[in-house]
Amino acid sequence: MRGPLFYSKILLFGEYGIIKDSKGLSIPYNFYKGALKIDESKTVATHGSNQSLKRFTDYLAQLQAENPNLVTFDIAALQQDVDKGLYFDSSIPQGYGVGSSGALVAAIYDKYAFDKITVLENLTREKLLQLKGIFSEMESFFHGKSSGLDPLNSYLSLPILINSQDNIEPAGIPSQTENGKGAVFLLDSGSTGETAPMVQIFMENMKQEGFRNMLKDQFVKHTDACVEDFLQGNVKSLFGNIKQLSKVVLDNFKPMIPKQFHALWKKGIETNTYYLKLCGSGGGGYMLGFTEDIDKARKALKDYNLEVVYNF
Repeated sequence: MRGPLFYSKILLFGEYGIIKDSKGLSIPYNFYKGALKIDESKTVATHGSNQSLKRFTDYLAQLQAENPNLVTFDIAALQQDVDKGLYFDSSIPQGYGVGSSGALVAAIYDKYAFDKITVLENLTREKLLQLKGIFSEMESFFHGKSSGLDPLNSYLSLPILINSQDNIEPAGIPSQTENGKGAVFLLDSGSTGETAPMVQIFMENMKQEGFRNMLKDQFVKHTDACVEDFLQGNVKSLFGNIKQLSKVVLDNFKPMIPKQFHALWKKGIETNTYYLKLCGSGGGGYMLGFTEDIDKARKALKDYNLEVVYNF
């Protein structure tokens, strides 16, 4: 058995902000992908994934018992496949902010959910929100609290525009410019990050009025402007807003930026060669970079691995 492929995602804009109703923009990233498979010989390599799926199956059984109106699965078939050696064969790095658990959730829903909403039907806003709600509950097994956006992106394989928590829609993003000098890139921090502790720090900070005001007056404002600029192809304005956003994150989200990157982050802002922002919850994994000249950025970041994900 080999299931269909599900891709990783990149949240270009909106990390943390979407918890507080900022706009967000998420795109599929087809470089990394995963599929459900059965390893009949149950080798050591697939054991970890299989055990995790065993625990996930118990969680899903409990979820549908508690909330049968939300979603139901063919639990018997899932348990049978897990016993046979079901695992998620994935090239998506875990703890890197590119949606490894999201792709797995999408794959399980696609194969085992009853009455599933399919990609082929007319995806009304209600259906999208219903899917997001289902995925949010499913992915909470991995993160403690999930927005459901990563699995939604992986399941639909479409860019998704988040206008607010209860207003999401598929988005058309400007097509890439071949040989464009401007680029969005991933910068490898060389370590993994864990979502739950980072979200916990954020929630603690939210108890302070100053932090809440900063989020509303600066972080959400610049995030929303970046989303608008990106969708409309206003590259000049976009880079102005990304620079502001990068500054706000450096000043207010330090625990989410690995220590060894604080100076590098600041240097980008000071030289205007590149601007860094969080990719996912931070704490490790990838950071997202934006540059108007990828050659200059490569030179400035020559000691690091860059992966271009979009060209302007």
